[in-house]
Amino acid sequence: MIHVNAIGDACPIPVVKTKNAIKELQGSGQVEVWVDNEIAVQNLAKMAKQKGYGIEARKLEEQKYSVLFTIEKADGTVNQEQADSQEQKAQVEAETVCTPDSRSRDSLVVISSDRMGEGNEELGHTLMKGFLYALTQQDELPACILFYNGGARLTCEGSASLEDLRMMESQGVEILTCGTCLNFYGLSDKLQVGGVTNMYVIAEKMTQAGRIIKP
Repeated sequence: MIHVNAIGDACPIPVVKTKNAIKELQGSGQVEVWVDNEIAVQNLAKMAKQKGYGIEARKLEEQKYSVLFTIEKADGTVNQEQADSQEQKAQVEAETVCTPDSRSRDSLVVISSDRMGEGNEELGHTLMKGFLYALTQQDELPACILFYNGGARLTCEGSASLEDLRMMESQGVEILTCGTCLNFYGLSDKLQVGGVTNMYVIAEKMTQAGRIIKP
């Protein structure tokens, strides 16, 4: 079996790496690819379907997925000219299976409350739910959404925004909730989407972000 680490790679790099690894098999065998988002998994699945390869995908942990390819037979030997032609074709094919990455690499959303704005509490909850839904409809999604203090409730059981957050996570948006905040509010075992983070990471992401959005 050949292992391919494509974590952190934008499409079509995971697909290209996978094609090269399959080529190295020179016959039957398996290739396991690691990626960090579901869009990459979907792109690899498209490629497998096009080529007729067996495929099995599973989530190993937050931001880590395993995609296992099973190749049952070799394509046969080719001369150098044919190999060059196939390599060019493979690059084109890799690009065609890619779902565009709609994330803005330097955009960060920080949410410190489960409501939006000051005034009526019920209205604030409604506005926050509307904001997160509206975020899913943007042409460009943020790279990461940080939840802390009262915002931690939005990623936990009972939140009205879980479906929207899961949809963004499936498109590669990193969802992180402050662990100290989860503990403070008694929500440590209620987290439903994304991962747990700490203040060091929160500070790091905020200082490195090119644009911070705070509703």
